[in-house]
Amino acid sequence: MAQPHSITDHIRETDIHLARSIFMLVFVIILLLGLFSRAFYLQVIEHEDYETSSQRNRINVVPVAPTRGLIYDRNGVLLAENQSVFRLEIIPEQVENMTKLLGELSDLINIEEREISRFIKQRKYSRRFNKIPLKQRLTQEQRSLISVNLHRFPGVSIEARLVRYYPYTDSLVHVLGYVSQINEADLAKIDEKNYKATRIIGKLGLEKYYEKALHGTIGFQEVERDAQGRTLRVLRQELPAPGENLDLHLDVNLQILAEEALQEQRGAVVAIDPRNGGVLAMVSSPGYDPNLFVMGIDHASYNRLLSSKDLPLFNRVLQGKYPPGSTIKPMLGLVGLDYKAVTAQYRFFDRGWYTLKGKEHRYRDWRKQGRGWVNMDYAIWDSCDTYFYELAFRLGIDTISTTMNQFGFGIKTEIDVHEEVSALMPSRQWKRGARGMIWFPGETLITGIGQGFWTATPLQLANATAVLANYGVRYQPMLVNSIDALGDTKSQFKPTLSPQQYPFENAENLELVRRSMLHVVTKGTAKTAFANAPYVSAGKTGTAQVKSIAQDEEYDEEKVAEKYRDNAMYVGFAPYDQPTIAIAVVVENAGGGSKAAAPIARKILDYYFSGKPE
Repeated sequence: MAQPHSITDHIRETDIHLARSIFMLVFVIILLLGLFSRAFYLQVIEHEDYETSSQRNRINVVPVAPTRGLIYDRNGVLLAENQSVFRLEIIPEQVENMTKLLGELSDLINIEEREISRFIKQRKYSRRFNKIPLKQRLTQEQRSLISVNLHRFPGVSIEARLVRYYPYTDSLVHVLGYVSQINEADLAKIDEKNYKATRIIGKLGLEKYYEKALHGTIGFQEVERDAQGRTLRVLRQELPAPGENLDLHLDVNLQILAEEALQEQRGAVVAIDPRNGGVLAMVSSPGYDPNLFVMGIDHASYNRLLSSKDLPLFNRVLQGKYPPGSTIKPMLGLVGLDYKAVTAQYRFFDRGWYTLKGKEHRYRDWRKQGRGWVNMDYAIWDSCDTYFYELAFRLGIDTISTTMNQFGFGIKTEIDVHEEVSALMPSRQWKRGARGMIWFPGETLITGIGQGFWTATPLQLANATAVLANYGVRYQPMLVNSIDALGDTKSQFKPTLSPQQYPFENAENLELVRRSMLHVVTKGTAKTAFANAPYVSAGKTGTAQVKSIAQDEEYDEEKVAEKYRDNAMYVGFAPYDQPTIAIAVVVENAGGGSKAAAPIARKILDYYFSGKPE
């Protein structure tokens, strides 16, 4: 039996197909309208914003570090420079096996573990296509070895860079200071925008005090980069303004001569031009090599400096607090005359010891047998302690403290470095506040010979001596004489008077004290050291106790441990009539000033006036 044929409704199928086509067409049109609308929004309405964003991704502003200013001595000798060094650098993205590469380079040249550790640390914070230093300073031999093998090491290159270099190493470290890596403490104090391209900053000395002038002003480059951040070309640049140069009062030859005169003993030498306060030499011995700190000192080297019994990191000139001993007798003698505690004719009978009325304790003189009748002149040139015990008693601690402040003791000189301390000029108020005790008369006596609580820095001693040399005028000590500003113009510093001045009123009293200092070198305690000197100078020796000696004890240098032996001291100026140099010498634990400190001063002054040591 035949099957019935199905009847197809063509009209209905056509309608359904048409409806579906219209729906799809409408849907596609809606999608296209949405796409066109979005494209219009992005390309027309948001065009400016996206163009700016695109430009930011394509064009970058790269900071350019300024060249650090140089430092010269008074004769134009370069003391701190920017030296071109060759560094071994690596671009990580061009290295397939970094561990293998580091091993092969270490086999070729000496690369220390600390250098590898530093490289690995820096690599974590740098982009793969940036160069990272592996070894900071390559020797000529190392450069040659790397150069002939560069074909073996993709991504490795030798690059020339400028780094700070101090050619006189430890001789000037306590003057110049040094630069080193910027740390978080530095970032809190500086203008970060001006240091975006700089990794070093002044840490001590002149490098720190004049950081703003030495650093300069940052520049920039507008560079075009690809999607990976690689530089394609430089579009625009603004050159950085280099740092300004410093010209010092200091004479590096005199500095080295003073350092050699100390013969590696612990101590300090300061020489000042009394006419303007310019520092001619400033030696703290021993020193250390500041170049160790420029690229970052290793722990072992730093610990050696820290643990050294000679304290090379300690700036004795600015931070050493020494009992001034007899070096202050000329200043105190002048005060005694001006305040009429004594006269030029007054004589005191020296028995070799001194006692306060009603007391049994004897304050001894270094001449046990005494001198008999002593006047001011004799007391200064032969350094009579008993005379100055009596003078101090007559003046009283209040007058002594006030007038010695006017000579610059117990206050900072405000020299142009930050590390200076004020040391201590004792007073009743100080003892009451610091010790919670009253002042005793016996403490006034030992203050009168520069002992007891009184301490002074070598710079303060030189500055106070310069006051006598300069007929009563005290200038603020300065290391920098001028700054070479941009455009080869010099900004000269004018001599600055210290805020506190001793009120000199009697020229005869001042001349008496100066003449007594002249007698120190012609017939007194420094006679031997200055015998046959081709110039006329004046001075004062000093021997300061480090450890107290009991009433019934005798000081025997041979039996006393070195660290408890007396400090040797000398202050002086020359020429006598028109002084151009005032000097202070401190030699730790060296004994008497006449035998240890005065000969050093003689060598320095000989060189200063002849241009060469004897």
